[in-house]
Amino acid sequence: MDTDSHGFNAKSMLRFETLLLVVLVIECLIFTRTGTNFAMQGNALEIVKFSVEIGLLALVMTPVILTGGIDLSVGSLLGLCAVLFGKFWRDAEMAWPLAAALTLGIGALAGGLNALLITRLRLPPLIVTLGTFSLFRGLAEAITRGVDNFTNFPADFLAWGQGYFGGVVPAQVPIFLVAATIVWLLVHRTTFGRSFRAIGFAPEGARYAGLPVERRVTLAYVLSGIFAALAALIYAARVGQAKADAGTGYELLAITAVVLGGTSIFGGVGTVHGTLLGVTTLAVLKNGLQLSDQPSELAGILTGALLLTVLAGEAAVKKISARRVQFAKLPP
Repeated sequence: MDTDSHGFNAKSMLRFETLLLVVLVIECLIFTRTGTNFAMQGNALEIVKFSVEIGLLALVMTPVILTGGIDLSVGSLLGLCAVLFGKFWRDAEMAWPLAAALTLGIGALAGGLNALLITRLRLPPLIVTLGTFSLFRGLAEAITRGVDNFTNFPADFLAWGQGYFGGVVPAQVPIFLVAATIVWLLVHRTTFGRSFRAIGFAPEGARYAGLPVERRVTLAYVLSGIFAALAALIYAARVGQAKADAGTGYELLAITAVVLGGTSIFGGVGTVHGTLLGVTTLAVLKNGLQLSDQPSELAGILTGALLLTVLAGEAAVKKISARRVQFAKLPP
């Protein structure tokens, strides 16, 4: 990839991901010494198990941000979908596979609502998804009246969040691996991925080039809704209950993981494997601090510090690149 309008290229992305990998290795070395049983194989699998929901949201947030958009509604949509799944299963007396399929469909419709407002009315993604952030959470609270809690799900449903394959691998891990493969192929091995980047660089330029910008953006947000619904099902299976406050704050963690992984918040630049590194870095940080008996608030402080450092580094790279371009244009 040549240098783009945001001052990044393939080599700078590789350096960025390498730096994040170094940070991850340092985390592991520190927590191996300070955290009880941190280096055990079982703990590594538990880290994956408890980060699947955030990971799913971060995975699908990557193409959304690549287009220059944002989706603040995914955490609230996760809560709404979890509540609706419980409502379908308990009150409508649906079999849980049918309730799950209907929940995924509602996730797609919710993502389509975001896309409709963004592409047809040309409203800013930040404002649209901030509105649906409140809408979806409000609907979840209205359905449950703020107190209803759906529990006692069937054992075969709970197995998808609490069971293990071969007694070792958490049941939701294969789901996450399949989802990660699908998104990676979409972003890195199809024309969709290239069009996501083109739209992020210059939406009007992409339209002039003949790209179906509205359809591509719609795809990104519909996938975001579907993945939020899938994360809701895994969440409900893992914790064994569905409440209106499920997924609170998840959207911020997902965005942090994506940006931490090197995806430019301005759009056009980023990789799915970078996002996976970002998710892993955050998950290891939280798990390691817990096993080291550190205050839970410290995870938030360090996560914020990491994110600010990344954003400052991105801004510095852009400035340096811009100055190099200006210097190159100077007459000899």
